[in-house]
Amino acid sequence: MTVPETDSLRAPAGAVRPAAWRAQAPVVAVVAAGGALGATARYALALWWPLQPGGFPWATFWTNVVGCAVIGVFMVIITDVWAAHRLVRPFFGTGVLGGFTTFSTYAVDIQRLVDDGHPRVGLAYLGVTLVAALTAVWLASAATRRVLKWRQS
Repeated sequence: MTVPETDSLRAPAGAVRPAAWRAQAPVVAVVAAGGALGATARYALALWWPLQPGGFPWATFWTNVVGCAVIGVFMVIITDVWAAHRLVRPFFGTGVLGGFTTFSTYAVDIQRLVDDGHPRVGLAYLGVTLVAALTAVWLASAATRRVLKWRQS
């Protein structure tokens, strides 16, 4: 017994949904463009502040912490203040900030530190980055809300 497809966004196997693709193409394009910008900025920072063998990966650490803080500010602004165009969030939030922050490099840095005989630095980096990134999002969003509330008074 087959069950009829009830989800209007999913086509039967083998069917092509050009209308759905055309609707998503602008989103994919702005995410790609934003990702290119964010990744380029991250790469430039890594070139400017190179990793020393066995050292703490400061460039990746600060990239992630600053990116998470900007995510906190951005999310408050587009959810509480500004009715942004539908492509702003995918472009800046997913694209630029997703390309700028780099938790994949964070994982590679940890593995490299452990493999190179610096497990304590790797473990410290693992914990400090996680706590700092989450704290940055929380503090930035709380501070943004406080500033917006103060400005409305």
